[in-house]
Amino acid sequence: FDDDMVVVAERKLRDNGIKLILNNGVSAFNELENEVEIVLQSGDRITADCVILAVGVAPDTGFLKDSGIELSAKGHILVNNKMETNIEGVYAGGDAVEVIDFVNGTQTAIPLAGPANKQGRIIADNISGLSSTYKNTQGTSVIKIFDLTCAATGNNEKILKRLDIPYKSIIIHPNSYAGYYPGAQQLTLKLIFNDEGKILGAQAVGYVGIEKRIDVIATALRLGGTVYDLADLELSYAPPFGSAKDPVNFAGYVAENVLTGKSDIVHPREIDNILDDDNIVILDVRSKKEHERGKIEGSIQISVNDLRNYLDKLDKSKEYWLHCGVGVRSYIAERILKQNGFKCKNITGGYKTIEAIRANKK
Repeated sequence: FDDDMVVVAERKLRDNGIKLILNNGVSAFNELENEVEIVLQSGDRITADCVILAVGVAPDTGFLKDSGIELSAKGHILVNNKMETNIEGVYAGGDAVEVIDFVNGTQTAIPLAGPANKQGRIIADNISGLSSTYKNTQGTSVIKIFDLTCAATGNNEKILKRLDIPYKSIIIHPNSYAGYYPGAQQLTLKLIFNDEGKILGAQAVGYVGIEKRIDVIATALRLGGTVYDLADLELSYAPPFGSAKDPVNFAGYVAENVLTGKSDIVHPREIDNILDDDNIVILDVRSKKEHERGKIEGSIQISVNDLRNYLDKLDKSKEYWLHCGVGVRSYIAERILKQNGFKCKNITGGYKTIEAIRANKK
């Protein structure tokens, strides 16, 4: 998960009494009489009754070292699209094989049970004389953290940046189902796509219907869909289960607005870089009470409902970065300002995302 999404999970861990130590790796373990001492890179030391290392998966392929079967530099078994190794009639599948990333086309390792089971079926087909091929891995996964659900598919920003693949991303906070139905809760959904609208990845966190939304986007990604297809999808609706505009549709609408030039977005992490820039003004279009409960230092507040009455008090030589609670009202404000000749951008995800990122830094 990207840094702007994982903060929700980190908060959930802290809320349940788990202390997180971030950006401070382990340099050594020392065995004491009845405890383990952990020496951190900062020099700090902590003790524990036991230590669990969960630092990734390494393929257990050492027994193949002298077999003639080709392995990758990290020890993964190399196979073709029929899951056959370089030795005819010898097949391999599961966590120990290297696969091709469905989104970016590079060689990678993605240890997941779903792909492993598909590979097993393909291997059985080919052994039986039925020609079957594996169609690469997109990494769709889900995890539960206490009562919080986190799910993802495709590539995240870190992977795309490493491979120098251009992308855009948006963050929305729609309700899990119709807001007037009891129990509706906001979820956080991030959609990553390119200039042509091709879906590159998605992440979601929340409490209700999270994996459902990611599974829909994962299906669209697998079938070569675009953000425009997400906007067009006809998904089941009744107040206890969804909204007339499902969060998946909503993500498609927002991404479409970006690609068609109706909205220019900036990411919350960019705010710190412009706080001393006199040419950029952060404009909070929430209500005065909302602004007083939490705000970005140096920002100004004008409710979107009053914005048209204040246009003559705004400076057209400045660029306005707009935010509301989740991004909807600031989009309306963006349209108002642009139609009146102002330069402005919408901070994707709104104050809900801004506050989550900032709270995690404390």
